[in-house]
Amino acid sequence: MAAPRKAYACDPDHSRGRRFAEPASTTRSPFRRDCDRVIHSTAFRRLKHKTQVFVFHEGDHYRTRLTHTLEVAQIARALARQLGLDEDLTEALALAHDLGHPPFGHAGERALDECLKAHGGFDHNAQTLRVVTSLEHRYPDFDGLNLTWETLEGIVKHNGPLTDADGAPIGRYAVTGLPYGISEFDQHFGLVLSSHASLEAQCAAIADDIAYDAHDIDDGLRAGLFSVNDLKVMPRTAEMIADIDARYPALDEGRRGAELVRELISFLIADVFAEANRRLADVRPGSVDEVRFHDSVLIAFSPAAEEAEAMIKTFLRERMYRAPRVMLVMSEAASVVRDLFARYSISPGDLPAEWRPTIETAVNDTDQARLIGNFIAGMTDRYALTEHGRLFDSTPDLR
Repeated sequence: MAAPRKAYACDPDHSRGRRFAEPASTTRSPFRRDCDRVIHSTAFRRLKHKTQVFVFHEGDHYRTRLTHTLEVAQIARALARQLGLDEDLTEALALAHDLGHPPFGHAGERALDECLKAHGGFDHNAQTLRVVTSLEHRYPDFDGLNLTWETLEGIVKHNGPLTDADGAPIGRYAVTGLPYGISEFDQHFGLVLSSHASLEAQCAAIADDIAYDAHDIDDGLRAGLFSVNDLKVMPRTAEMIADIDARYPALDEGRRGAELVRELISFLIADVFAEANRRLADVRPGSVDEVRFHDSVLIAFSPAAEEAEAMIKTFLRERMYRAPRVMLVMSEAASVVRDLFARYSISPGDLPAEWRPTIETAVNDTDQARLIGNFIAGMTDRYALTEHGRLFDSTPDLR
């Protein structure tokens, strides 16, 4: 049963609106409309063939960006429902959070960032903002999806505030500066970059962590990169495995791993729910703005779960993301991105016909590089390999 809507939840009837005014829907709230627009976008469909960890043709059972996104949405909605938040806004943010990812996962992102280093770099959260504000071309009156202020805020602040109160970049952006395009958009439709996002956005962000911790364990087990018993090196998962073995002493390895993943998801969701309730009871925010300007996030892991979750990330980094097999495939995938960027930069005529007029209007090298970056970022793994095969004599097999 859903909890009653709380005073600190985002209220669709009091949204700060859209950049381009539109008539209200008679059947859907503004946030439900945002959610539906994301689902029907071209960028959302392309997530089906974008890498999570394993390239799409390594097997049909591994997660893609799309299945990861759906799992994030399910966890985020579960949290929002129990906390009395707006489920539609939470779902919209979960479904949109990875729309800006390029092909080949983080390897593709690093390669594209390297290619665009002299032109502002590449950041997938900033690219998501570009997708939903300019790169989708589905409506007659505007580019992008014209999402509500609250959804755009949550997209940009997926990792928290970007600046201090004086506008200086903070955290990961303190050295590099704000990602390309965010400052420019903020001048037109200010997103208050110094504040935290809504609780709905915080739910979507922590659901992202829960989902990939759990499903990367599942995929790593399926790929044979480690066994269930290998996960006993961490106290929390060791306890869960011991409990599973006590209840099901004859369980096969596949079901044993699946049961562990379920237990882990349930543990992390329950922990976030308890910790969020504790923090909300202490702070007692009376509005969403009190949430935004509180000095820390209110949707978080408890200290004990945070430690356990950090151990899981460390384990996955060492045993999965840096596994020789995965590293080899991702290295070759990164070379595909670099090759494509270099080729289009030298020979823009090799771009598809619909992109050539846009490139021809570029006023300088940075404009041209950013347009090429947008094109590559929108590629699926499959299309990137097809394009590479069209333009080069030899293309990596990525297996």
